[in-house]
Amino acid sequence: MADELAGAAAPPDEPEAPRLSPEARDRLIGLASPVALLVLWEALARLGVIDTRFFSSPSAIAVAFVHLCASGDLWTNLSVSLRRLFWGYLVGGVPALLLGLAMGLYRPVRAIVDPLVAATYPVPKSAILPLVLLVFGLGEASKIVMVALGVFYPVLINTAAGVMQIDRIYLDVGRNFGAGRWQTFRTIALPGAAPLILAGIKLGAGMGLILIVVAEMFGAQDGIGFMIWNAWQLIAVDTMFVGLIVIAVLGFAFSVALDELERRIVPWKRR
Repeated sequence: MADELAGAAAPPDEPEAPRLSPEARDRLIGLASPVALLVLWEALARLGVIDTRFFSSPSAIAVAFVHLCASGDLWTNLSVSLRRLFWGYLVGGVPALLLGLAMGLYRPVRAIVDPLVAATYPVPKSAILPLVLLVFGLGEASKIVMVALGVFYPVLINTAAGVMQIDRIYLDVGRNFGAGRWQTFRTIALPGAAPLILAGIKLGAGMGLILIVVAEMFGAQDGIGFMIWNAWQLIAVDTMFVGLIVIAVLGFAFSVALDELERRIVPWKRR
């Protein structure tokens, strides 16, 4: 009887608070860290710890951002850079993907291409800019070629490495069942190398952003790189920081988009 009374008097168990999944927690931390950096930056600027003549405060940069958006200058330059990035990724990434698959599957192709990649990959791509401008001129082609060069090598190297790490038993099974070259590419090599291919695309995304800014600084009259360089010439520090932050936001957005793509394409890689 006493046990029944004690059980009746006991309050019902409160439901546990929902816990964040590891993915949601990582995203929350990823969003909080830039905000914390901006708050610290603003505080240091207001306290006079940093010289705002060279390091504008986030509030001043925000005012410049609103002004550039209202005038349309930011959107014009951003659209030009994004268009060049798109075509550069296409021109550099697709051939790199196909050639990387061929290198991983066929030893003669790998024997031909490997020395060329080993010799040209270490050359700084920004050092090739004068030659690219000389060959392709000051038009759109030179900017697209610079981005393509930045994307080509990471995608090529990672694709070839991804195919080579596939267990040979899968390739042998495909041959035994009469799989042709295209079927081998599509059903064995491409899915098996997908994690490393996406890693190469991520590396290429960062390199493409770096090279498009470099190309636009020295060989263009529009684009985010031109906007940064022109702001430096005019000592418009706020505008210069707007361009730098736009590049940083683009890099972050590309990273998030590619991570989401990786979760959908290679779900077995989730941790």
